[in-house]
Amino acid sequence: MPKIKANGIEIEYDCFGNNEAEAVLLISGLGTQMIRWSETFCQILAEQGYRVIRFDNRDAGLSTHFHSASMPDLAAIADAVSRGEMPNVPYTLFDMANDAVGLLDSLMIKRAHVVGRSMGGMIAQLLASEHAERVLSLVSIMSSTGNRDLPQASPAVMAAMTSPPPHPLKDEQGYLAHCVAFSQVITGRGYPFDESAQRDQALAEVKRAYNPTGFWRHIAAIAATGDLRLRLANITAPTLVLHGSDDPLVPPEAGKDTAANIKGSELLIVEGMGHDLPPSLFGFVAGVIADNTRRMFNPVNRLDVTRPFIA
Repeated sequence: MPKIKANGIEIEYDCFGNNEAEAVLLISGLGTQMIRWSETFCQILAEQGYRVIRFDNRDAGLSTHFHSASMPDLAAIADAVSRGEMPNVPYTLFDMANDAVGLLDSLMIKRAHVVGRSMGGMIAQLLASEHAERVLSLVSIMSSTGNRDLPQASPAVMAAMTSPPPHPLKDEQGYLAHCVAFSQVITGRGYPFDESAQRDQALAEVKRAYNPTGFWRHIAAIAATGDLRLRLANITAPTLVLHGSDDPLVPPEAGKDTAANIKGSELLIVEGMGHDLPPSLFGFVAGVIADNTRRMFNPVNRLDVTRPFIA
């Protein structure tokens, strides 16, 4: 896969579809690699007539890791934010949004449709608010505004996400079991859980790159960036907010809050979907992304969400 230098780091990326078509930039979530946007999904989206680009965020996958930074003190970060001070962190979500701009610059793409999932949705929101001239349309999936008054994940879900797994080089099977268990916790009740597929995904990711401290620096970046709501008022791009009704990690109230703070946005709650993107929804999600891109030409039209979404 190709790699470029931008914003002071190296960014790993790849592309699908026609290089002359309008670009759709896919932004990954907390601690995850670009391959979480599966090749199958990228191909389905590319078949809608787009150049689809996925990339590794900083501190994930094969992009630059920040190993020289110390393990973040999340309590100190939260304390600084509560006092209105800028905490000491190696980077924030603003830097990560600038990484995306740098990638577009390197690929000589003036404007792109931007799609982000989870933390990537927050990065996409910042990209659309701080670099409006670069964003044709926005889709924020299973994400949030950073509003601290929103419902949070339960202690059990947070424990499943943050409890340290076995080291994969010492106990690969234990590591994979840990990853699969967490994936099952965040899966929605409306879709079957494929243990084998989740295991294969976890194995592919750990074989590709292993950077456990990057996960914690991503959390620190989210905490240091804080509440995005005032900035969301700047977004003018046609926006779709997509969230699962069964999301136990980022409850659907976060998606509702996102839509409420972006003027003219559309909110789509997918019944039975959790904090994941099951294969049976690939075609539906690619379709509504395409529908949202077409709103830039006729913004008075609402999204066509009447199609069945269970394959």
